[in-house]
Amino acid sequence: MAVASGAETQAVLDELSNEIDRLNKENAALRQRVQLLTHRLFGRRSEKGLPVIEQGVLPLEPAAAGPVQAETTDESQQYETSQPASLRRHHPGRRRLPVDLPRERIEVVPPASARHCTNCDTAKVRIGADITEELDYVPASFVIREYVRPKYACGRCQQGVVQAVLPARPIEKGRPGPGLLAHVVSSKYTDHLPLYRLEQIFARHGVQITRRTLSEWNGAVADLLEPIVRVMHREQVRRSPWIQCDDTTLDVQDPSRAPEIRTGHLWVYRGELGEVVYDFTWSRNRDGPLRMLAGWRGYLQVDAAPAYDEVFAQHPEIIEVGCMAHARRYFKEALPTAAVPCAQALALIGQLYRIERAESVGNFVFVSHTKKAHKGRRKVWQRSGKSGLAMRYWTSYWRGGNRRRYLRAGVWSTN
Repeated sequence: MAVASGAETQAVLDELSNEIDRLNKENAALRQRVQLLTHRLFGRRSEKGLPVIEQGVLPLEPAAAGPVQAETTDESQQYETSQPASLRRHHPGRRRLPVDLPRERIEVVPPASARHCTNCDTAKVRIGADITEELDYVPASFVIREYVRPKYACGRCQQGVVQAVLPARPIEKGRPGPGLLAHVVSSKYTDHLPLYRLEQIFARHGVQITRRTLSEWNGAVADLLEPIVRVMHREQVRRSPWIQCDDTTLDVQDPSRAPEIRTGHLWVYRGELGEVVYDFTWSRNRDGPLRMLAGWRGYLQVDAAPAYDEVFAQHPEIIEVGCMAHARRYFKEALPTAAVPCAQALALIGQLYRIERAESVGNFVFVSHTKKAHKGRRKVWQRSGKSGLAMRYWTSYWRGGNRRRYLRAGVWSTN
């Protein structure tokens, strides 16, 4: 049996050591993924708050790794508690009811025997009244509106029959009136009430309307509103020098294919004054933004999704503005593995949000602090895999100045 040389033994040990390092990194990455998925399923959804670092460690100072408490503090509450006591608002008490609501006056009068003075044997006079307001609710009800159109003709020759034209209706030859259609659409898209529940509610009123019919009504209303949406897109959103854009996924029923449930993407385009226009696409690619932003020029605030890369490449007149919320989310997710450096990053970003809430003009203070922290702690933040991903996301945006461009105008938002 041949005896392995020292060089061969060292090579085997190095190979095993590298394999152990690879497995440890893979194990740590899988643990981070499981922890992140568990937090998304069962953890707190809100991204507000900052970990309470052990006393004595300031977020803006270099610090060694130390324990981080599980409790979080709301940054907005931290800012509010720092206000002087004289500026804090006192509770105004019970709010007044709206004066434009219909009122029903009910007078509760004492009985006739109590309104007669037994001492003087005379009738008592009214000297005042106490008013107690009670807010009540009258349940919604269906109303059948009948349009009666009499026919007229000559009584002698029975010629020249005339009849009034039926008023315009939202759906020709359809039964729903404008009020019912508005209620169905607002219940589904504003109150997020599924159509099957709306069907059950209508059934309690004695009106049978199937989900299929309700869905067709929603489609008819969408067709009616499409010209208004085009005008809003052309005359309001596209005239804004600054547009915010983002997308979200949603499940869409498509009975024409299997499986019936498909994943679609709903895009939102928001102008400078708060005008909002939505667009729908089946995939998250460049086609939607390119179509909606064709011919427009200005500042577009988006995340780092690849769908926008082609937009900025084909249209250099569209300038990219970064979104701070997406960068903050990466540091938030990396907290369990790199607590102190990520908490320092979140503290710096929290300063920016506090400045924006206070409507201060001292934004340059945060920029200088962030640039200094970016240069001095870049290597520290890259130690862990998740925090390194957060830092790479931040660095890719920072090099082009996308995240600083919102400072050019006070009305632009951080997110």
